[in-house]
Amino acid sequence: MADRRGRPDSKNARKSVWRRALTPPTASPVEPAAPDPETPEPTAPERASVVQAALYQDGVRVSSPDTLADTYRELREAPSGMAWIGLARPTEGELLSLAAEFDLHPLAVEDAMEAHQRPKLERYGDTLFVVLRAARYLDAPEEVDFGELHVFVGPDFVITVRHGAAPDLSAVRHRMEETPELLKLGPEAVLYAILDAVVDGYLPVVAGVQNDIDEIETEVFRGDPEVSRRIYELSREMVEFQRATRPLVGMLHGLMAGFTKYGTDEELQRYLRDVADHVTHTSERVDGFRQALTDILTVNATLVTQQQNAEMRALAEAGFEQNEEIKKISSWAAILFAPTLVGTVYGMNFEHMPELHWVFGYPLSIALMAAVCTSLYVIFKRRDWL
Repeated sequence: MADRRGRPDSKNARKSVWRRALTPPTASPVEPAAPDPETPEPTAPERASVVQAALYQDGVRVSSPDTLADTYRELREAPSGMAWIGLARPTEGELLSLAAEFDLHPLAVEDAMEAHQRPKLERYGDTLFVVLRAARYLDAPEEVDFGELHVFVGPDFVITVRHGAAPDLSAVRHRMEETPELLKLGPEAVLYAILDAVVDGYLPVVAGVQNDIDEIETEVFRGDPEVSRRIYELSREMVEFQRATRPLVGMLHGLMAGFTKYGTDEELQRYLRDVADHVTHTSERVDGFRQALTDILTVNATLVTQQQNAEMRALAEAGFEQNEEIKKISSWAAILFAPTLVGTVYGMNFEHMPELHWVFGYPLSIALMAAVCTSLYVIFKRRDWL
């Protein structure tokens, strides 16, 4: 780093590839863009992707450059200074400019350009590259919104690249500037503050998801037909949440393993261990949420099946009752049809009919009707139709 600061206008051989890739920003400000949550009061012209750049010495802000070029120049002129540069969705040119100035590894720069990376921690020489997945709970739609943050930590610089609304790094910067005794510990202290902010941002998400699960349990036993979809959507969010929190446990243990090798301050070690404890607790809660949602989905499927079985049983019972009624009606119709048939035959009044003038014809016809009806009644009764 001494070589970089000692040459205000010279170009280093290791940077020649990056220098040829683009013309880095000069002293003129970059193009204006929409305000960002981390942007200070609009007293200066807005910058394209540089949310805020500041130079610190002994934990105190000494300068707030307006451009990347000014930041490079002032950092070279400050032997014991530290630059903290915040960017939001930067352009390829800006990232390549930073890579040329701070000797950032091409693979890390490529990851920062493309985004959509898994949380990870990589060391490239004396530069640490960290990818974090921040999360925030949106109350209105009751869903979790995920953002992505890339952090480059070097001996005298911290570069943050945000892809998404979370986390609010302006609050992190404000907190660190209010505690100069922590900020003067250097770039690793800034990395701790960023990690702590990301992990603390998980707490409202955990509370919101817990409330959602409680509501889902009530809806399941109330028989809400839309609850299955809500369970599925929340389960997908928990998968994303797991992908954001689970790798952090290993990342922080990796940082702690390098405390002695990289001479990390003792007080900073305690802070990082505290963050690791919070990450472990959050990761366990998220694992519990996913298991709980799986169990709730199983219970909901069982309840839906039971409800369907009950409905089918009710339909079957109704059908059985209808069949019983139909059998009774059919039986009585058959019984009544027999005398009707006999009466119809003898009511034809033909001139030549057997028994028409027989004295026992009428009693015999009545007896025949009674016998047929009685026989049918006995048959239907034995078959439980009546």
